[in-house]
Amino acid sequence: MERAARGPNAWLVPFAAVMLSAWMMLAFDGSVFSLPAFCSATSLGIPLSVSFDLALVSNAIPQLALGWVLMVVAMMLPLAIAPLWHVRERSFASRRTRSMLLFVSGFVAVWMVVGIIVEIAAWFLRRAEPVPLAGVGLAIMVALVWQVSPAKQWCLNRCHQRPQLEAFGFAADIDAFRFGARNGAVCVGACWALMLLMLLRGQGQLPVMVAITLFGLAESLEDPAPLTWRWRGGAKALRIIAAWWPAGSVHRPPVRYFVPLTKPRI
Repeated sequence: MERAARGPNAWLVPFAAVMLSAWMMLAFDGSVFSLPAFCSATSLGIPLSVSFDLALVSNAIPQLALGWVLMVVAMMLPLAIAPLWHVRERSFASRRTRSMLLFVSGFVAVWMVVGIIVEIAAWFLRRAEPVPLAGVGLAIMVALVWQVSPAKQWCLNRCHQRPQLEAFGFAADIDAFRFGARNGAVCVGACWALMLLMLLRGQGQLPVMVAITLFGLAESLEDPAPLTWRWRGGAKALRIIAAWWPAGSVHRPPVRYFVPLTKPRI
């Protein structure tokens, strides 16, 4: 254990600890966003502007921002391990931590901006639905269309890009932050529809968050592909699991041939 902590992969230990802490905080809190709390005013016929003010009163902006940061760290940051490794390997030892933090800052900054847009979109879907669950049905339809679209494949392909990074001075800082922001932007392009569905879920979001995270990790294993209309689900992850899965539940011991030490009795 001590040897692993001092090895070249030692940075993964605090990285994993941060993500695990975010998951624990989300689990103890129960839910990141209380959409039903501020959508309950819609059934009373309250005007849109007044309902939006009630939403801000019942859900403090700092609380929503903290919940969104925890969500990004827990769900989306695992998808950035491979590009973060690229930043580490392309940086001198004296500035590796700095470059990696700049990458993470750019990545999270993009998701924070998008979080405002996605939350407002989710709020309007819940506010404007003509019948119960109409907004959820519309979001599911949009997510399915986006899942099979060439546009999502373009985002997934961009997630595999590893640009050249400057090694010295302020230019290296700018490149690390820019790479993080760019990777965060294409990650948003790949995951925004699923995140919208999660926000519409309301209470009990944690199982949905776990499922979306695992699905995103499975998609990140896929190789770049042509821009076509097709289903994308993580077939490579399933093939890896199948390759490591035992062929049967009962393992037969190997046959061993041996020569008896004594002659058998006749």
